[in-house]
Amino acid sequence: MKATAPVRFGLLRLADSAPAVVALHRGLFRELGLAVELSVEPSWANIADKLAYGLLDAASMLPPLALAAALGLRGPPARLLVPMSLSGGGNTVTVRGEVADAVATSAEPQDALARGRGLGEWLRAQPAPPRFAVVHAFSTHNLLLRYWLAASGVDPDRDIATVVIPPEHVEAALAEGRIAGFCAGAPWGELAEHHGSGRHLLGTSDIWANHPEKCLAVAERWATANPPALEALLRGLLQAQILCEQPGSAEWIAHLLAGPPLALPATAVRACLPGGSAAERIRFHAGLAWFPRRSQATWFLAQMRRWGWLGTDLDLRAAAERVYRPDLLVSAAAAEGLAWPDADGEPASGFCDGVIMQTGLRDD
Repeated sequence: MKATAPVRFGLLRLADSAPAVVALHRGLFRELGLAVELSVEPSWANIADKLAYGLLDAASMLPPLALAAALGLRGPPARLLVPMSLSGGGNTVTVRGEVADAVATSAEPQDALARGRGLGEWLRAQPAPPRFAVVHAFSTHNLLLRYWLAASGVDPDRDIATVVIPPEHVEAALAEGRIAGFCAGAPWGELAEHHGSGRHLLGTSDIWANHPEKCLAVAERWATANPPALEALLRGLLQAQILCEQPGSAEWIAHLLAGPPLALPATAVRACLPGGSAAERIRFHAGLAWFPRRSQATWFLAQMRRWGWLGTDLDLRAAAERVYRPDLLVSAAAAEGLAWPDADGEPASGFCDGVIMQTGLRDD
C-alpha cells in the first residue's frame, strides 16, 4: 500500500476501545503499511465534532450518535460512514446502594422486567425525579435504558431526570451523590462496584442480548480518498478484535489499557474482558460482533423516532443504508478469511421480533 498520512483515530477512555489500542501496540497496523495516531477525547461530543470537521479521520463511536450526526440532529449533517462494528455489550446500569437494596426487596434477581418494576416503585416514591446519567443523548446506553424502563412501566421522560456525563466521570458523580445511577460502558460500572460507590442493577445484555455497542465511524471524504488505507484500517481492527476475544490475552490487554494513552484501572478492565469475572462482559468478535448490521441501525433509528427525536416522514431503512456500509468491509473480511453473513445477517423473523424473543421486552 502506498504510504499515506497517519490516520487520526479518536477514542474514549473505555475498555471497548481495546481493538484500536491493541492493533497499534501489537504492530498490526504497521504490518499492513498503515500509520495510526490515537487521539483520546474527553467526550462523545468531541468525537462527533472532530469527525464532522475533519480533525479526525476515524473513531470508535456510538452507533446512534453516528446516525444522529449524519442526519443533522446535532448540527449540520456530517458525512460519516460506518463500515464495521467494534464491540457488543459491556454496559451496566449501576445505582447507589440504597436504590439497589430497594429494588432487591421487590424483584427477582434474574428478571429484568421485575427489576425495572422494582426501580419504578422506588422512583415514584421520591419527592422529585432522581437523576440518572447516560454518556450521550444519542447513545446505545440512553436508548437501551429508556427501552427497558418503558417496558417495565416506567416513563423515562417523567420518572427520571436524564443527565449527560462523559463515561470516565460517572463513577465519581455517583460516589458524590450527584446522581442516583448511570448507564455506562466498562470499566466504570465495575469500578463503582469495586469502590463500593454503586452496585449493578443489570447489564445491557439483559435488555438486548448480543446488542451492538461501539462501531467504527469514518469521515466519508477520507474513506473515499483513501481506499487502501481504509482496507488496512479495517483489517488491523479485525485482527485485533480476534485477539481481544481470547481470554488468554486478557491479562496483557488489561495491562496495556492501564498504560498510556487510556490509563484505565487494570483490575476493573480485566473483569470486563472475555473470560473475566464481571456479570456483563464485552464481546469483540464472537457472534458477528464485527459485522455492521443495517437492521440494528434501523432499530436505533426507530427508537429515536419513538421518543420524538425523528420525524415520521423519514425512511428509516434508507437512512440506515446511507450510513451503514458493510460493502466497504467485504474485501477486508475476505482477506482475513471471515465468512460473510447471508444478506444482513438477520433472522427471517426480523430484527425487532428478535429483540422480543431474546429479552421478553416489548414496546408499549
